[in-house]
Amino acid sequence: MEGFESAPDARRFGACLYVPAVRDLVSVVRGERLGDVSSIIFCTEDAIDVSDLPRALENLAAALSILEPQAGRNWFVRVRDPMVLRRVLEMPGSHLLTGFVLPKVHAGNFPAYWSLLEGTRHLLMPTLETREAFSESSMTELRRLMSDDGIRRRIACLRIGGNDLLSLLGLRRPRGKTVYQTPIGDVIARLVTWFRPWGFQLAAPVFEYLDDAGTLSEELEIDRDWGLCPKAAIHPDQVGRIEEFHRVHPAELDAAVKILQAGSTAVFRFQDSMCEPATHLNWARTVVIAADRFGTRPAPSDAI
Repeated sequence: MEGFESAPDARRFGACLYVPAVRDLVSVVRGERLGDVSSIIFCTEDAIDVSDLPRALENLAAALSILEPQAGRNWFVRVRDPMVLRRVLEMPGSHLLTGFVLPKVHAGNFPAYWSLLEGTRHLLMPTLETREAFSESSMTELRRLMSDDGIRRRIACLRIGGNDLLSLLGLRRPRGKTVYQTPIGDVIARLVTWFRPWGFQLAAPVFEYLDDAGTLSEELEIDRDWGLCPKAAIHPDQVGRIEEFHRVHPAELDAAVKILQAGSTAVFRFQDSMCEPATHLNWARTVVIAADRFGTRPAPSDAI
């Protein structure tokens, strides 16, 4: 992370895989398990019972004690609260973590997290999943706090906790429905408009059903269309599918490169569409970053 002037585009981390910290984390760090997953989130929050927290922290300490820098691998910890964050920061090897996922963040508790992290170089992924996420004034205040230069450059993305938001409504996502077809679809849209224009990236909610590839695919298309960073995975089988859907269409990449070329005219026709660098520049940059991380989709002529 040395030399970052601003947080890297979260697309570069790919589909982060949540791993409950009660599992064998040492074998994961050694590459004996999940060696093909580039970004891992060790979870000490909702994925484990509070009674298992001591064992989870022991497992985590053992894993961090053997952690070594590895090219192309990123390690995050989803802490349970600021007290758990403090304990993790005291563990030998914690300085080698890429960063932390901060759960249930709002303006009232973010300062407690930041007071512990200010002197570190860890990247942050705050999660929007409390009742405050339904309130524009609350989210505006959180955005104001996180817009401080010293904080802003440390935030890789904001994660959207879809299951927690539905829980606040007494609901669970129905089978066969994307999260955008539930009452929090409009909430996600508002979060995008409350944060994205100020430069904050957002990550899509996880998909909880492991036997419904069709609905996952439908949801991934909408994630991509809405500009949400790759959703985190809850099972290794989801990682490849998520990353595949963030591969860029060659035609999109061609248009993006054309828009980014120095000396492009103010408006021009390309692929039978209007290209206007003044309004399409930000889109073009995200396309190039996504292509660099995930690659491109096969062109229609390449299909079998």
